[in-house]
Amino acid sequence: MLKIRHIALASDHPGKAAEFYKSMFGFKELRRFGLDPAKPDEAPRPSGVFLTDGALNIAILKFNDDQLGKGMDYLGIHHFGVVVDDVEAWMDKLTAAGAAPVEYHIPTGAHAEYKFRGPDGVVFDITGQPWEGSAED
Repeated sequence: MLKIRHIALASDHPGKAAEFYKSMFGFKELRRFGLDPAKPDEAPRPSGVFLTDGALNIAILKFNDDQLGKGMDYLGIHHFGVVVDDVEAWMDKLTAAGAAPVEYHIPTGAHAEYKFRGPDGVVFDITGQPWEGSAED
């Protein structure tokens, strides 16, 4: 059974959201981008904070584009991700099952993620490498 190792939240202010989750739940911050510490009330597009609970990578992001087709004002769970043993085989398996590929995404300094849309429209990633801060198994 595959395990969810990544979840992305669309946020209007990733820095403020991250501080809330860190203080409430004890999540650890991994890194942030696009946020200026001298301007804590500003959150440009794109920007984000990556957190971990020790097993799951939690990305809190202010997206630069409407990846879901729900508008730029959408806030909430954006997508989840799983680590697979053979990316190409899983891409074929998912496509054969009717999952629509959304995009191929290689973030700078990170690993490749392949996005698909499930039958209910929910977007998910598959990758061959664990996300930073996520458990290996």
